[in-house]
Amino acid sequence: MSIRINPKDRYLLELLRENARSSITDLAQQLGVSRSTAQKRLERLEVDGIIQGYTVKLSSEFLDQEIKAHVLITVRPRHTADIIEAMKALNGVRAVYSVSGPYDLIAEIAALSVTELDLIIDRIISISGVERTVSSVILSTRLKREA
Repeated sequence: MSIRINPKDRYLLELLRENARSSITDLAQQLGVSRSTAQKRLERLEVDGIIQGYTVKLSSEFLDQEIKAHVLITVRPRHTADIIEAMKALNGVRAVYSVSGPYDLIAEIAALSVTELDLIIDRIISISGVERTVSSVILSTRLKREA
């Protein structure tokens, strides 16, 4: 299933990516439409599930303080859903990816200290159904493209 949106909707999404806190009045001016038209477009994008929420974009100065790691996880059969549910409760787990290859999941984690990072990894290891983990600390980001 492919979701189709028009160029004004695409532009509205670009504007929201730049600043999700923009007022409807500002968005309408930049789109060249009335305030009510901009509001209706926004509501339609939310109802259609294209916009699923709004978020905060943290400064690179703050993010550079974080110590990040990838944790590769081997899962016992039929435990994936329970493990993902348990990881939702762990602060510091930024994303969990299902992958092919020798590991079943990759967790992206971040913390403000090595001690905190170690604690998050220990908590992942202790989740029922986790068989094995391998962790790689990220030393630097050489290239990152925003979606």
